[in-house]
Amino acid sequence: MSYLEAILLGILQGLTEFLPVSSDGHLELGKVLLNVKNADNLTLSVALHFGTALSTIVVYRREIGQILAGLMKFRYNEHWDFAVKVLITMIPAGVVGLGFKDELDALFNGDLVLTGTCLIITSAGLWAGQLAPKGGKSVGFGAAALMGVAQAAALLPGLSRSGSTISTAVILGIDRTKAATFSFLMVLPVIIGGSFLELRKVIDAPQSVEALGLGPLFAGFLASLTVGILACKAMIASVKRGGLWPYALYTLVVGTLALYFGLR
Repeated sequence: MSYLEAILLGILQGLTEFLPVSSDGHLELGKVLLNVKNADNLTLSVALHFGTALSTIVVYRREIGQILAGLMKFRYNEHWDFAVKVLITMIPAGVVGLGFKDELDALFNGDLVLTGTCLIITSAGLWAGQLAPKGGKSVGFGAAALMGVAQAAALLPGLSRSGSTISTAVILGIDRTKAATFSFLMVLPVIIGGSFLELRKVIDAPQSVEALGLGPLFAGFLASLTVGILACKAMIASVKRGGLWPYALYTLVVGTLALYFGLR
């Protein structure tokens, strides 16, 4: 893999992890266009997802620090309440991800029809979120459970995780800023935990690192990290303004194009 290809995919991951347009779906499209082999997908995905996970930590470092400090008090408080809700959101994704891992992995093979269909579904969800009246609620346990279900559904390529979870929260009447913050923080344990599990496979198959090249992998990681920080901040501002419609239109267009070329 060339440095340019790795950086382009890193930029794509950084943008689409936070913007509600499906990072996995765009990575699938990017791999098709750049002809990245399936055998190298895991190593590349681990590097790029580490970049976006770190960008979330950078943007929300103050909130994460407060949560960790609150948890260290070892008594139930608002930070333990937040942590319990995050754990609730992890259950559906954990059940689906672990129970149907092989089936899910098989879907990430450059299937433009599946990816296009899921992007169009993402568009519909974003339009629903755009049209929902502004609410002022905080994330409750029931909302956390439903956001967890949305996150599990977004394991499919083309279904946006941030789009699905934020739209779900907004439709439920959650304050938009709180919805975005919870959405971005709830995925951290999933991304970091999943990446460490996958990292073991990468260590057992060092030939994949050699095939891609350590330099390009690091360049992709840095691109994902840098662009991810910018995209995360941009998405927070968009959600505050209620501006989900540009992403709904974009995913509709890209999904339709993917379907067209996939069915040819």
